Amino acid sequence: MLQASKRWGCRFLDAHDSMRLIKAMNEVGEGALIYVDDFLGTGNQFAKERDFVASTIVGTFSEFILAPCICEEAIYEIGKRGVEAFTGHVHSKAERPLHANSSLFKREEKLRLEMVCKGINKSGSLGYKGLATMVVLYRNAPNTVPACFRGSLNQKPFKGIFPRTTDLPSKLFGK
Repeated sequence: MLQASKRWGCRFLDAHDSMRLIKAMNEVGEGALIYVDDFLGTGNQFAKERDFVASTIVGTFSEFILAPCICEEAIYEIGKRGVEAFTGHVHSKAERPLHANSSLFKREEKLRLEMVCKGINKSGSLGYKGLATMVVLYRNAPNTVPACFRGSLNQKPFKGIFPRTTDLPSKLFGK
């Protein structure tokens, strides 16, 4: 891949390496900045990273974000910055059973599951910012997944079927 990138004139850079980024932009003058991520929930993390990069842009560059899955909320956040999103799937609020905007469950079913989630994690019962996403990646669960799937911190007392690595006991990682 990197060999082909040289042939095509592409450069793969870490957005935090501002010196190399500025140098590359000065050399080419125009082109495209393509941000790559595996999942975007609220879009807040991307917005913070992109705003940092935007302050260093030298020249004329179109901006795109490439991700397999992006939540509806992130599409709006990305759009505020004039960045075009390319995704295989937009994870809408309506398709998330525990999200307030979803009618996939009956009211009683949803309330019962929300109570279970609050019993596991009061402050993050439905995940970060209450997104209640139903996306689990091969290497980790986003922090936007409801507690009934993730489990509790250190997996005590409730073990989740899709815990985040940060939810697992630290002794698993030799800490």
